[in-house]
Amino acid sequence: MTSTPAGDSASQGAGPGEAGRGEAPPWDPASAGPPEKRRHDGWWAALAGVVATGAGLALAELLAAFVGPGSGPVVAVGGAVVDGVPGWLKDLAVSWFGTADKAVLLATMGVVSLAGAAFAGFLERRRPPWGAVLLGAVGVVAAIIAARRPGATVVWALPSLVGVVAAVVLLGALLRRVEVWFAEDERPGGDWREAVDRRRFLQWTGVTAAGAVLALGASRVVSAGGRVVAAARDAIRLPRPATAAAPLPTGVDFGAPATVPGLTPYVTPNPDFYRIDTALLLPQVDPGDWSLSVTGLVDQPFTLTWDELLALPLEEHYVTLTCVSNEVGGNLVGNARWLGYPVRELLARAGPQAGADMVLSRSTDGFTAGTPLEVLQDPGRASLLAVGMNGEPLPVEHGFPARLVVPGLYGYVSATKWVTELTVTTFAADQGYWTPRGWSARGPIKLSSRIDVPRPGADLPAGTVTLAGVAWAQHTGISRVQVRVDDGAWVEAQLAGTVGPDTWLQWRHDWDATPGDHTVAVRATDADGNVQVQAEAPPAPDGATGWQTIPVTIT
Repeated sequence: MTSTPAGDSASQGAGPGEAGRGEAPPWDPASAGPPEKRRHDGWWAALAGVVATGAGLALAELLAAFVGPGSGPVVAVGGAVVDGVPGWLKDLAVSWFGTADKAVLLATMGVVSLAGAAFAGFLERRRPPWGAVLLGAVGVVAAIIAARRPGATVVWALPSLVGVVAAVVLLGALLRRVEVWFAEDERPGGDWREAVDRRRFLQWTGVTAAGAVLALGASRVVSAGGRVVAAARDAIRLPRPATAAAPLPTGVDFGAPATVPGLTPYVTPNPDFYRIDTALLLPQVDPGDWSLSVTGLVDQPFTLTWDELLALPLEEHYVTLTCVSNEVGGNLVGNARWLGYPVRELLARAGPQAGADMVLSRSTDGFTAGTPLEVLQDPGRASLLAVGMNGEPLPVEHGFPARLVVPGLYGYVSATKWVTELTVTTFAADQGYWTPRGWSARGPIKLSSRIDVPRPGADLPAGTVTLAGVAWAQHTGISRVQVRVDDGAWVEAQLAGTVGPDTWLQWRHDWDATPGDHTVAVRATDADGNVQVQAEAPPAPDGATGWQTIPVTIT
């Protein structure tokens, strides 16, 4: 049954004469057409919601390119999600997705946004103005979040507000085309008019979508910061270190990969080095604009520029870094040759005051880490304000132009990337980013070992099978690694060389394998005689423990 306004006799079969004017009454575009047709208009309304919302987001991103790189609604809301997740959920995400955690988060946000936009379009068609109200509410929330992000100003709310206004206006315009199209049964013209209005709706939709693509592309052109920083990085020629890294000993790699295919190399190439941080959008910091302030409970606060940093006597050290989210047997660990200036010298210049016991380092994106002051002042520990990684300037994803590298501590309490501030303070007065989210305040790295070859579940021929992997006890060193097959005795593995206790080392053992299903386990002992903890524990709140055990099949 056709739905018509009350008192419209023409809709009840009355002729022109009965209407009293000799012509059909005016057509009401609010009519939705017959029920069987009305069932389909919701899909097109949902499409209108997706296109209008996408165009609004694209416009917001274009405006954010002028306001600030983190002011766009996607990055702002995504950053708030990262900040708001509890420690156990962050650990779960990293264990499931590893270094792809941010891509998964953005993809999830995209799916949710797509579904929400479609629902808003459908709702606006069925129950106006609630679809527009829904879009407006989401936009206002995004604006508030953006304005409250670290380093933000009230202007950061502007992209989200402008974007949502544009989305609401475009949604209304597109839905008016849907109304005209699906009300054809109420007006003269028949199928021909319906085809015309369907084509107009699709044209409007296509133009809006094309405009969104152009706006998004323009935002990338305007956001030239990444290209500027990349060009600045390429132009840098790092100075020769005043103190060069110790030469790598013979046999540090067991001849890998030729001798032991699959064994992790002693030095991790930059592209393979793990990346775990809270930045959805990589900070683009021009070294010409960068500076480091050393402040807080100090006698002589000061600011250091990029040129001043490079003019200092830099040192080079091999240091292994580990993420606290690393599971037993995980790959969130890597070893590199770092170039930088000792943090203890920066602190000595500032003169920490009595009672201070922590340094709160701050990133340009607002991340903070609380590091024990005594660790950074330790003359026997190569804690660096690093500018180089494996012979080149730091990659942007690893903290260019400067970051902290601290042996022996998990990254969440020490390895601040894009660092711009060191505040000497106390653990009683301040907390790093992850501590109020359930992680421990100090984060010393735990003794650990890993099996690289064979891979878990491998099917291998009987005979000599090489077992190999890496072990680490940063700033303490490894004294032995042992392996065990099934419930047999622990046997000594051969250890490769290392430059010192601040890096991992490789181990290997040639096993005379017999047919059957077996389990292989590994454990390490540090230079102080401590044996790796057998009891299994998850990464939260202060690092995983347990012996890695893998199944293998020998045929």
